[in-house]
Amino acid sequence: MDYSTCMLCNPYEKPAQHVIFENKTCVYIQKESEQIVLEGSGLIIPKAHKQDVFSLSEQEWKDSRDLLLKAKKHLEEKHFPDGYSVGWNTGEAGGQSIPHAHLHVIPRFKDEPYAGRGIRYWIKQFENKREVLK
Repeated sequence: MDYSTCMLCNPYEKPAQHVIFENKTCVYIQKESEQIVLEGSGLIIPKAHKQDVFSLSEQEWKDSRDLLLKAKKHLEEKHFPDGYSVGWNTGEAGGQSIPHAHLHVIPRFKDEPYAGRGIRYWIKQFENKREVLK
């Protein structure tokens, strides 16, 4: 892969993408385009290109947790969320559209139309049931 074209490998080079916090191995960013619907949402991204969450080093796990806690404090002071949806999408079938590991941190609010519907809500619908091949 050409890492120079990976949209998450170069977080400082995207003008509409703001690094809020960083530590030794990871950054926490917020993208302007996401703020319209997902107010306060952000991503925790390893600085080194890692394909998915299963490729993270022990230090990247620790640093991801560190940034998650900092992001939570920041979001609570700025947006006052009622809850959070936090998750990794891995692989195409798992919803990963960018082949660089990233943790979604999404503040949730009681007054949003889909309040109470978490990460599993959409995939546990009966319409998503697989046909068993015999």
